[in-house]
Amino acid sequence: MKKDNVELICSISELSSLFKEKTNVQGFLSKVTSTIAAHMNCDSCSIFLLDDISGELVLEATEGLNRDFIGKLRLKPGEGLTGQALMDENIIIESEGLKNPNYKKVLGFGEEVYHSFLAAPILSGLSKIGVLVLEHKIEDFFNINDQMAVKAIASQLATTLENAKLLISLRESRKIENKRITGPLHIRGIASGSGIATGKALILGDSPETVFLEAGDIDYGESIEDFEASLNSTVRQVEDLQEQMEVEHSDVASMIFSTHLLMLSDSSFSGEMANMINGGDSPVDSIIAIVNKYITIFKGSNNPRLQEKVQDIKDLGHRLLRNLRVEEHEEGDYSGQIIVARELLPSELIKITAQNAEGLVLFGGGATAHITILAKSLGVPIVFTDNKQIFDIQENSHLIIDANEGHIFVNPDAGTVRKYKRHNQSDRISEEEISSIGEQTYTADKKRIRLLANINLLSDLKNATLFKAEGIGLYRSEFPFIIRDNFPSEEEQFQIYKKLIERAPGEEMTLRTLDIGGDKILSYMKDIEEENPFLGLRAIRFLLKNEKIFQTQLKAMLRAGAGSNLRIMFPLISSVDDLIAARKVVDKCLKDLKRDGLKYNKKPEIGVMIELPSAVMVIEEICEMADFVSVGTNDLVQYMIGVDRSNDHVAWLYTAQHPAILRALKKIADGAALKKCDVSICGNIAGDEKLIEILIGLGFRKFSMNPAKIPEVQKRIEKIDTVEAAAKAEALLEKGLVSEVKEYFESHGI
Repeated sequence: MKKDNVELICSISELSSLFKEKTNVQGFLSKVTSTIAAHMNCDSCSIFLLDDISGELVLEATEGLNRDFIGKLRLKPGEGLTGQALMDENIIIESEGLKNPNYKKVLGFGEEVYHSFLAAPILSGLSKIGVLVLEHKIEDFFNINDQMAVKAIASQLATTLENAKLLISLRESRKIENKRITGPLHIRGIASGSGIATGKALILGDSPETVFLEAGDIDYGESIEDFEASLNSTVRQVEDLQEQMEVEHSDVASMIFSTHLLMLSDSSFSGEMANMINGGDSPVDSIIAIVNKYITIFKGSNNPRLQEKVQDIKDLGHRLLRNLRVEEHEEGDYSGQIIVARELLPSELIKITAQNAEGLVLFGGGATAHITILAKSLGVPIVFTDNKQIFDIQENSHLIIDANEGHIFVNPDAGTVRKYKRHNQSDRISEEEISSIGEQTYTADKKRIRLLANINLLSDLKNATLFKAEGIGLYRSEFPFIIRDNFPSEEEQFQIYKKLIERAPGEEMTLRTLDIGGDKILSYMKDIEEENPFLGLRAIRFLLKNEKIFQTQLKAMLRAGAGSNLRIMFPLISSVDDLIAARKVVDKCLKDLKRDGLKYNKKPEIGVMIELPSAVMVIEEICEMADFVSVGTNDLVQYMIGVDRSNDHVAWLYTAQHPAILRALKKIADGAALKKCDVSICGNIAGDEKLIEILIGLGFRKFSMNPAKIPEVQKRIEKIDTVEAAAKAEALLEKGLVSEVKEYFESHGI
């Protein structure tokens, strides 16, 4: 009998299309079971989801069994073959399930006619979501291919089913005062991201308990037909947006709008709105009331995952009301608007920018590393501020935000508007400037220099190619982890890394293993709280302590790198011992992949990111064992001179123009040269046109940077004579005071 399991695994669009039918959450789950049953050609398919409060598995959908048991059949951990599959986190296949001593007979459920049994745990990273169960009347129906197919299907569905679980767990308004500030206002903030944005203010929240309100003197539709048209438009827009995200940002945005689609089809959300309208309330009041009801429920939940969905609810309210407007309007998104909100999760940032927000003003907390880096990759201007006045402005106020310098202008005067209009025009890179970038880079005395790109998202490859990077010197692998609600599976990571390697310019590809900790925290790891996270369980330390996560990532990288020049780099290595331990894990993964008969890169180059003073002191020993080293100067400066670069009180002390930093860089360059180990710089100073001459003088010939920095750095390098650069570097190494170093830079026009 034909089984289309391969087609089902590969077709994520089909799984996404299950949202397109207007149905509630239970209807969606029912469609999932019938679709899987049809593809796998089996007689029965059931979904059990884990109730986080009771700890029991609850039947939520079934095809081929008694549907009266939905919501009623509950299994304790380890109870029956289904409970055992989840407890052991392993797939169970039985040719005759009824004869297994652990089989649990449920009178009236209808399983007695089935023989073959397959139960696959649904896991989202380290979290248990539920179990997918398949059954067939024929004995010995399921084989090893089915096992692999169902495992992949469960992985694909994990995030969506987790969102469905959150909505199922909900089975069960006040208005904001008008804003006061209407006149011009200038607020100084913290720059995060880059660029300048102008637009109308949309306030998404002025307190943790905020309610939703679309303010303004606007005409809205008043009939149930108007509401249904708005709902249908919103569903269509979100479906289109999800499909667009799968193409443009599949690494961090896969199924990212699944909660939106589930809420729109859920009878307790859109259905309640319709009931209120049919009962005499206006569509506007009904939307606002139900959105606020869910915000209150989500905020009041003890489940942190549910709390994180508040922004999703606000997004939906915004779209529904925009689509309800009588006059012509944009496609329900944030076009022409600057969002003012409290701090956002990275996933929320992606959702808002994907909906064409011009820029964002975020209140409190400072510019965390992951938001800052992500904002630059997404090309969205963001300014942070701790000034509460930002929440006292009128909705639809004219805003200009300068994310280069950290300025927020509310209702700016004509002079400010003209000034920033000129800025925007001058910031654009012309086709002539692009065409002038050389394919290769040479100094004035014809010494070869290589310029590579640092990237964070798949979408960054466009700029890496545009600005003619000679390869990828650093791929920060943590963003697929930061964006998701749990650890991405091996298959999810494999697909990301494969696309990355296939689309990248040049031949060199350096994948850095997961670097979390410090100011890059995973929201789903709330049990790790440290007084000083920068010196705690981060980067390679975290991976060596959590070897299962480490192996999953390494296997995905090795598989994706089959047939390519793959380089794997470990962050925050403090000793040769760290490198030995990490290499042992790589060796184990290589053996496992060979055993499993999978295609993989058999000889990846293994490298180290030099970020700690201890690594500098043993640089020759590290270079003896490593295939390459790359200097992460952002952290190296921080750790060498003991300055938290994100702390405004001491940020002025953070400088690469420090004698200790220059001497450390010289030691690294010399140690790598002695051991004939490839060396590069991938921190921010690699793209600093003022420092590039000294770095070349110290002996560095390879630099990895933000792709947009390549043109200006290349122009600077073309004017540098390496002999003169070496003389300047030598002179600087003799300086013992920071002031002397800075004075030398100024006096020599560096």
